[in-house]
Amino acid sequence: MTETIAAAVEVTGHLTKMAIAPGQGGGPARYTLRAGEQRLELNARLGRPLSLVWSGAIACTHCGRATKKSFAQGYCYPCFKRLAQCDTCIVKPETCHFFAGTCREPEWAERHCFQPHVVYLANASGLKVGITRGTQVPTRWLDQGAVQALPVLAVETRQQSGFVEMLFKEEVSDRTNWRAMLKGDTAALDLPAERDRLLARLEGGLANLRERFGADAIRVLDEAPVALDYPVLEYPTKVVSHNLDKTPEVSGTLLGLKGQYLILDSGVINLRKYTGYEVKVVA
Repeated sequence: MTETIAAAVEVTGHLTKMAIAPGQGGGPARYTLRAGEQRLELNARLGRPLSLVWSGAIACTHCGRATKKSFAQGYCYPCFKRLAQCDTCIVKPETCHFFAGTCREPEWAERHCFQPHVVYLANASGLKVGITRGTQVPTRWLDQGAVQALPVLAVETRQQSGFVEMLFKEEVSDRTNWRAMLKGDTAALDLPAERDRLLARLEGGLANLRERFGADAIRVLDEAPVALDYPVLEYPTKVVSHNLDKTPEVSGTLLGLKGQYLILDSGVINLRKYTGYEVKVVA
């Protein structure tokens, strides 16, 4: 049952991606909107009016300076060009150039890239492969709006995860169809069966990677699939997306939360896209 709230709540600040916590006992995930230092719990506001008004200001999520345009979801241009976390090798880990001596921030890379990673299968709009740091499970799956996920392989570094993902991409997509994900009609998959099929087909490629990096560098995991649920009263039949850059005021009834999207009766909006935007939220 939707909780009753006596009065509207207003928060103002620069957006960061919503915090999503797994639901208790298999229940829907718990969502918290973050605007600067202010927080707004969203699950209890399902079925209520919600509005976002962008002030026109954007602040870099790293250095805090004002910027007219956000790069890589939240950075000013100088940070975008300087930070290792904005380099193309973050999106394509197999292109890591750390050992060539050209990493933008070697100390940052040692903390974030030279850490255990997981290669997983997920189902958000159909079967996909993905990679994430071990510490980001299950956050990464919730951010993507996956309804099912299964860790498949553990690797020692982010670069290795990129090489493994390249193998899997010969057989399965690494993309989510966000419009299909938001319609909520994704058919269930037998992820263990898909895992076994893919591991068999990719056995030769994985053996080559183990020969290159070591027998223990890429390990098959024996884990059960995870089911994920989201707080949604009603999915849209036609997905229409709001854009704060074109329409700085967005309003509607909050019908659901999935991935990093708010689902309103007037359309959907990906809040992560607007990281660093200063907004006033009334719900």
